[in-house]
Amino acid sequence: MRARIFSLFALLSAFALPAGAFDTNARAAWVYDMATGTVLMEKNSDQALPPASMSKLMTLYMLFEALEEGRVQMDTRFPVSTKARQMQGSTMFLNENDRPTVEELIKGIVVLSGNDACVVVAEGLSGTEEAFARQMTERGRTIGLTQSTFMNASGWPAPGHVMSARDLGILSLRLIEDFPDLYPYFAMKEFPFDNRAPANRFNRNPLLNLGIGADGLKTGHTREAGYGLAASATQGDRRIVFVVNGLADERSRAEESERIVNWAFRQFTMRTVIPQGEIVTEAPVWLGNRSKVGLTTEEGVRVLIPAGAQSGVTAEAVYHGPLDAPLAAGTRVGDLVVKVPGAGESRVPLIVSSDVEAAGVVGRMQGAAMRLGNRAVGAIMN
Repeated sequence: MRARIFSLFALLSAFALPAGAFDTNARAAWVYDMATGTVLMEKNSDQALPPASMSKLMTLYMLFEALEEGRVQMDTRFPVSTKARQMQGSTMFLNENDRPTVEELIKGIVVLSGNDACVVVAEGLSGTEEAFARQMTERGRTIGLTQSTFMNASGWPAPGHVMSARDLGILSLRLIEDFPDLYPYFAMKEFPFDNRAPANRFNRNPLLNLGIGADGLKTGHTREAGYGLAASATQGDRRIVFVVNGLADERSRAEESERIVNWAFRQFTMRTVIPQGEIVTEAPVWLGNRSKVGLTTEEGVRVLIPAGAQSGVTAEAVYHGPLDAPLAAGTRVGDLVVKVPGAGESRVPLIVSSDVEAAGVVGRMQGAAMRLGNRAVGAIMN
């Protein structure tokens, strides 16, 4: 194993210090920076709790997949069953005479949090809501939702219907990354469906009107779950995704969510510590037409740094050496391990910066002789 450890103090001394812990009143929370893949804060993030209407995000994920795969189109119309019409809580006020389109149902779930719309989607895609819920759970497992079990499509209270804050965060990330063309629906502020309930046409996300970069995703509330929110916001070239659950009331949810956004963007700064293409270190080469080759990163290294820090950020180039020629530029040969106090470590692939050809016959003979000589010296020293 060959490694080079070097300090990034000169670059980061003005920016690096562990951030003060964020104290949340939420029962569970998870805050994530997408630009660097850093979990900024978590509290009971793997505890399976009732998610209320935040679990509608999985219903939307299933519907978005159906659209992407061509099984439905935006203008596809679904029938409304008596079961859907009888749903309580937040609804689109659908009835059996309606034939809402897929696009109307998306808006009805995102903006109006329609429990009836979720049942219509479930029955339209899977025949029954029970079958759809089983498929939600199975699909959730494949995308990394390890603490999620769905008993229905809407999040209506049911024994065993649970999700963790981390799972809700992962699901939010997947919606943002997997469906960039559909994600803008989450930023809709109102949807006056057929003008049936004018006072009920507004999105309940408390962050959308604050001018802080919020652009989705979904609120949730039941008596058992309390008040929750899965949300995302962008400022500059950063996007954060966060989840809070188990808050006492709407006001607490709004205030806590705004505090998290402000904290995440003000308490951390993103800095480029290794520009794209910069040589991180040089590695020795065995039996090549040159003895060393530069190692670099594909896209450079950006680090999220807690505000107010003074020192302590380090990077370690880790690879097995010497490297055997021939080598093609771009070949991954190790990792750059970057450690930031208070933020753990991240690994960035180290790649060969340029081609290295195999040595000629004379070079290989010289290399073999050197290796034998080194073994002999090692035996004497032992």
